[in-house]
Amino acid sequence: MLSKIAFQELMCRVQAGDADAAAELVREYEPDIRLEIRVRLRVQDGRVRRMLDSMDITQSVLASFFAGVTVGRFVPEHPKQLVGLLVTMARNKLLTQVRHQRQERRDARRKESFNAAVHDVADNGETPSQIVANGELLSEFRKRLSVEERKLSDQRGDGRPWTAIATDHGGTAEGRRKQLERAFERIVRELDLHDDVTPPQAE
Repeated sequence: MLSKIAFQELMCRVQAGDADAAAELVREYEPDIRLEIRVRLRVQDGRVRRMLDSMDITQSVLASFFAGVTVGRFVPEHPKQLVGLLVTMARNKLLTQVRHQRQERRDARRKESFNAAVHDVADNGETPSQIVANGELLSEFRKRLSVEERKLSDQRGDGRPWTAIATDHGGTAEGRRKQLERAFERIVRELDLHDDVTPPQAE
């Protein structure tokens, strides 16, 4: 596991749109996501397991995570905090898909495996590491931010508290936090992602 300092440096690079840093993060923490999904899939019935695919859900988790990092929604300070966040997202996304499958009562014999919610970005058969490494995810998220939103997200990614950001840009800390939260929700809608984790509270 990375040291706290090395981890913070990595996160700063990821937030700035560094595809190599994002790929490094995926290589480091993807196994934790896959393990959580596989363990929880084992307790589901056979039809559900055949409908869902751990790689698809992993890709969806990573896409949502990088979208959140891009807008400063997620600012983990140490590796354990990141692992906890990713595992929670994986658990919630899996439960969402299980409920969806059961509600729809789909026939597993006629249904192909679950297609990732991130199909607009990641529906090309690549592994999460390959998807992130080609820079498409980060560049796609960042280009959807306005100039002002990008400035706010960069400051948030540097670890600045909302109060300091509000002092620089005007308004209130809560108002600026909600501005980036709306940006995140917009990206989630535009890329057809599923938001399955409660946003962290302001300082």
